[in-house]
Amino acid sequence: MLEKLLGKLKRNRKSFMLYSPLNGEIIPLRNVADEVFSSGMLGEGIAVEPTDGKLVAPCAGVVGHVFDTHHAMNIVSDFGCEILLHIGLDTVKLKGKGFDVKVKEGQRINKGDILCVFDPEIIKGAGLKTTTPMVITNANEFSKIEARPKCAINAGDSVLKIEK
Repeated sequence: MLEKLLGKLKRNRKSFMLYSPLNGEIIPLRNVADEVFSSGMLGEGIAVEPTDGKLVAPCAGVVGHVFDTHHAMNIVSDFGCEILLHIGLDTVKLKGKGFDVKVKEGQRINKGDILCVFDPEIIKGAGLKTTTPMVITNANEFSKIEARPKCAINAGDSVLKIEK
């Protein structure tokens, strides 16, 4: 009962933060070398050029879907934010090679939990980019999404402020 009430209170908050899922450098989503992301077609967010291969949860929530090729997953935050995490660009072509997913669909996660360990060298060796978009796919449900500017960040640093 208490957990249900706390969950309701969190959803009623006016603003909340999402945190970096990777160590690396933030780049604006509009600068991602893939039109599906840069055009905003999937939603608003940021991308990270990672310096290592550990993807962590940007918030508390539930894993909604893990793609069969393990290169991407969706999370639904406790605040109702639907988040797509897509490791690299065109990495679906790797068919799961170099990706070790540590979570399953429906699993409860907390900020900082390891979601996937991946090998950036396998991605680069295939001629692909490691740029990792984090997209709010239901961005139209929020009044404002404010991204941190381009800078070096660590996993767990705040990167997006979202207002209802």
